[in-house]
Amino acid sequence: MCGIAGVVSATRESNITEALVHHMCDQIVYRGPDDEGLYVADGAGLGMRRLSIIDLSGGHQPVFNEDRSAWIVFNGEIYNFPELRPELESRGHRFYTHTDTEVIIHLYEEMGADCVKKLRGMFALAIYDKTKRKLILARDRLGKKPLHYALHNGNLYFASEIKSILAVAPELAEVNSQGLLEYLYYGYVPDPITAFTGIHKLPPGHLLEFQDGKIRIRQYWDLPEYNTRAPKNEEECLEELEQRLFEATKIRLISDVPLGAFLSGGTDSSTVVALMARASSGPVKTFSIGFKKDDFNEAHYARIVAKKFGTDHHEMILEPDVVQTVEHLTTSLEEPFGDSSMLPTYYVSQMARQHVTVALSGDGGDEIFAGYDRYRIHADRQVFERIPSWARSFYRNQIFPRLPNRMQGRKFSYNISLPWQERYVDGLSFLPAFERDTPLLSHDFRQILNRSDDPGNVLRRYFAQAPAKDPVDQLLYVDTKTYMVGDILAKVDRMSMLNSLEVRVPILDHVFVEWVTGLPSQWKLRGKRQKYILRKLAERVGVPREVLYRQKQGFTLPLVHWMRHELKDMLMILLEPRTLERGYFQASGVRKLMDDHLLRGKTMTSRLWRLLMFELWHRNFLEKYIKPAGLFSLPVVADSRRQAPNSAAALASAPVGG
Repeated sequence: MCGIAGVVSATRESNITEALVHHMCDQIVYRGPDDEGLYVADGAGLGMRRLSIIDLSGGHQPVFNEDRSAWIVFNGEIYNFPELRPELESRGHRFYTHTDTEVIIHLYEEMGADCVKKLRGMFALAIYDKTKRKLILARDRLGKKPLHYALHNGNLYFASEIKSILAVAPELAEVNSQGLLEYLYYGYVPDPITAFTGIHKLPPGHLLEFQDGKIRIRQYWDLPEYNTRAPKNEEECLEELEQRLFEATKIRLISDVPLGAFLSGGTDSSTVVALMARASSGPVKTFSIGFKKDDFNEAHYARIVAKKFGTDHHEMILEPDVVQTVEHLTTSLEEPFGDSSMLPTYYVSQMARQHVTVALSGDGGDEIFAGYDRYRIHADRQVFERIPSWARSFYRNQIFPRLPNRMQGRKFSYNISLPWQERYVDGLSFLPAFERDTPLLSHDFRQILNRSDDPGNVLRRYFAQAPAKDPVDQLLYVDTKTYMVGDILAKVDRMSMLNSLEVRVPILDHVFVEWVTGLPSQWKLRGKRQKYILRKLAERVGVPREVLYRQKQGFTLPLVHWMRHELKDMLMILLEPRTLERGYFQASGVRKLMDDHLLRGKTMTSRLWRLLMFELWHRNFLEKYIKPAGLFSLPVVADSRRQAPNSAAALASAPVGG
């Protein structure tokens, strides 16, 4: 596990130096505090910061092949490298380390860029082929590890984090209005764009090849078709589910350093801990946090699971300096990020790192097994499809605008009047619903956004390409491609890496995911029972029922309380001239939101948190590069739309599975 960074020039005559690549790596030392490695030659520079997990003494990167014609820097873990290595040795490849990284470079010799199709694990990697003067970038299938790139003045920059690119090319700190708009919709900036016009994310399951100054991007994997296998009965389904998830968990226990697990007390993490306990020779180290306010404290359920499986359990009841933590995190975050659960994720990572270097988590269960309430709600609202479309359209256009803003059920009635896919887009989008009641955006910002791509198209495009006919399966596909990648996995990666902790995710093993995807949706959502078959598996492996059949919380926190007390003063920055003069928002809209929350007792927590993170990103990160940072520093140009620059070919259609 590490952080990677580098730059490759389109020509051999370049000013790429070791000092430049070192400066890129210096921005992400926390991702790899154990070692630094550089390769600079021939107009190319590769760098890495290493967190030593496997082959502690011999795993220095960059790693090269036998004749040193190909070099690699790699972030992640490949769990099937013990099986791949003997195959390569039988073909005559000579190894000088015991790492998974070296397996990749020899696979590249055999297969070229398509070698990534053989890898089972999480990864972001860069391979430089000296003979062809070609750079290959690749990101794992489901997006567990981040990878950013920018083509600028004939150089292709890449890095685990945006700050490494900005450190050597600060002129790329040109704010992308499309990215900011999508953040205000979703609370994160979905792939492939970023908050900066010239910097892009390589999407999960994609390869990028850079040669002769041109970029070519292609997709090497996508989720296979949904609902392709029907188990004969529940016992057969459970038996295979157990075998497959156990195997996915067991291979993630390979480590030369201490290893443990996050334990929230929910279905997903409890099931992973149960399977870890079965596969481990000693007690599993587990980590959980709680809060003094009982409404937000799940530590009790985590203790029940820990006792059941005899884990070495570590628990912390937090009374954090939340103001200091928020300031610290927003200094590090390179894009505005509105998921408040980054705080407990940061705290539990900080605690775990005191004992282990690797932790397993239960992330992915909600998107793979239909765990979110919105799937059940959406299924319930399918009944409204029986209303003729003309009647629903008439209601939205003629009746809804005349209803009083404070009328009970007004927002609900608008949502159910939409076609079913649009209902989902509207339900996930913060900004449109708010703007229907109280205009929040300024006139000038709205004018810019009128020339932008509709953020709802992010979800609509995935609906259009979903390999599924069943509505629930389509929702799972959309969330796996958007929310899971841009929010859940980005959050876990950032918060764990800030603490130099590697997190592994068994439920998102791609072989396991492909199998689960093939199950009919009724095995995931049955009536009002979410994660139906996963909960049955959890019972089967011994997770107590009192843990499984309760209201879902996860790593939650008392944000409503904090925003009326500890964070109240910080919240007031939303009304400061410095904030309002950026030009994004109408002062009246912000004041109404604040008054509703602080004076009228309404719960506006998530909306205010999203605006607070937006402003703190400007103050604590963006203003390092752009002053003043605000609306009038935005590019009012067409290329702020969702386009990857200089792509030699459109994204190819992906192979199914693999």
